[in-house]
Amino acid sequence: MIGRLRLLISEATRSLAANLSNTIAATLTVLIGMFLLGLLIGLGSWVISWSDHVKHELVAHVYFCTPLPPCTRYETPVELKKARTVLIKMDEVKTVRFVSRQEALATMRKKTPELTRNLSSNPLPDSLEVVPKRGEDVELIAKRVEHLKGSGQLGGIEKVNYGKKTAKKILQIAKVIEIVFLIGTILLLISSALLIANTIRLSIFSRRREIEVMKLVGATNWFVRGPFMIEGLICGLGGSVLAIVLLLVGRQWALPQILPSLGTTADVKALGFSYTVLILLGAGLVLGAAGSGLTIRKFLKV
Repeated sequence: MIGRLRLLISEATRSLAANLSNTIAATLTVLIGMFLLGLLIGLGSWVISWSDHVKHELVAHVYFCTPLPPCTRYETPVELKKARTVLIKMDEVKTVRFVSRQEALATMRKKTPELTRNLSSNPLPDSLEVVPKRGEDVELIAKRVEHLKGSGQLGGIEKVNYGKKTAKKILQIAKVIEIVFLIGTILLLISSALLIANTIRLSIFSRRREIEVMKLVGATNWFVRGPFMIEGLICGLGGSVLAIVLLLVGRQWALPQILPSLGTTADVKALGFSYTVLILLGAGLVLGAAGSGLTIRKFLKV
């Protein structure tokens, strides 16, 4: 087994050296495909992380009654405590935070001081800020609270607000981003595999007579296929490594200049570079070997 493996490797390296132009072409094809895949993974994972960050900012606000018209019945501490207890027990709810009238007014004065400059009293109600575990559940939480309010199970609530139009738009954009990233990755992998297969096909076609002779003297399909698959592995590995080097250079040089202009928070980040490296190495090896193995099938029919 070891002797056969050595023979296959020696045949593969000999063929790579003898067909240097095809070897370079195959390696560069893998380089281009893996470089584009690396960019897609980095950009796509960053955009998905940004969309997740935006979804995490979706919250439902449960406003209680104020002592002012038209809501003239002010909630008691018991009603507020009951509402908080019911909300925190919901499976979709992550946290529930009490926002007092005074805190709401202070926040409003910071954001829109022109609207609060001439206020003689505090018209804002106490509220509960409900953060869902998933941004997609914010509407469901709001509807449940409305139902509990309408059925009389929760008292003292004036209204529930979760920014319906904004929330739906954010969730739709996030879904589109995820679908585009998935489709783009699949298309790029397929196109890379086809390019690699076509490049390797040229090398195999130039050696079709050699393959026919090997088959006629009794060589098995896997013995003939072995050197070509090892060639594909070597080209795939070489192209992936070169793509990783280019991505690393771009990461060290370009990212420090781009990230400050984006103004994103710390929780918005792309997939770790080490994981990207593993993905590119694995994809390059698989595509190289698969491209060789699948392409040579038609030449084995002697």
